[in-house]
Formats: sequence, structure tokens, C-alpha cells
Amino acid sequence: MTPGLRAFEGDWRVARVIRHAQGPDARFDGAARFLPDGTGLLYIEEGRLRIDGRAPMRAERRYLWRAGASGTIEVLFEDGRAFHRIAPGAEAPEDRHDCPPDIYDVTYDFRRWPEWRCVWRVRGPEKDYRMESLYRRADMPG
Repeated sequence: MTPGLRAFEGDWRVARVIRHAQGPDARFDGAARFLPDGTGLLYIEEGRLRIDGRAPMRAERRYLWRAGASGTIEVLFEDGRAFHRIAPGAEAPEDRHDCPPDIYDVTYDFRRWPEWRCVWRVRGPEKDYRMESLYRRADMPG
């Protein structure tokens, strides 16, 4: 069952694997914070990205998470542009972000809440990768 927006509030550990069809794989390890911002939650992610064969680098990204109609969670880019939606009620909601010429398909998995996964499959003329992120509360063991 998809948790409500406020259930995400707080600190999370993030472990991510990015597998490219052609090219080096990458790993991200870091933290995500969901902070109330008056309209919903501000998602701030910071950590280290390791691309095979290269020195680790600092990585950061931000999104806005908002309560949408009928219980959806609207995920927006930091500048307010729409990114994708998380449907209510489903254990593994899916959505698509169309960014021509690329297609971004996402599946969330909340069956082991408060541990959860997010899997992106990205395809386009210059892109072909699968990115899987595992989230655990910062205070959870493991």
C-alpha cells in the first residue's frame, strides 16, 4: 500500500545501483531528507557517486513532493515542473515521464515499508540504463 505523503518525512539512507547497457556501472550511497516546506515536502539527496574506473564524486539532487488529487503524490523538479506521480493504494505504483526523445519509466515498491525501492528504466537515443534505489530510515539497522 502506498504510504501517504507525510509518512516519508524525515531522514533516510539511500543505496543506488545504476546499470548501463553500454558503459560503466555506477553506485550511489548517501542520505535523503524529506523536509516540510509549507506546501509538502522538499526532498534533498546528498552522497557519493562511484562510476567504475573513476574517483568518487559528490552528488546531490532535490525534488518537491506534493499531495495531489485523490491521494496521489506529485513529484516535481525543484523548479516546480512536473516529473511523475505516485498512485495511492498500490504496493508497486508505476508511472512514466516522457522527455523526448527519452522515456523514463518508474516503479515504486512499498511492500516492505518503511524500507522501499524505486526502479527507473530509462531509454532514448543516447540513454539505456536501469537505476534501482533502496531507501531505509536512517535509524533502521542494516
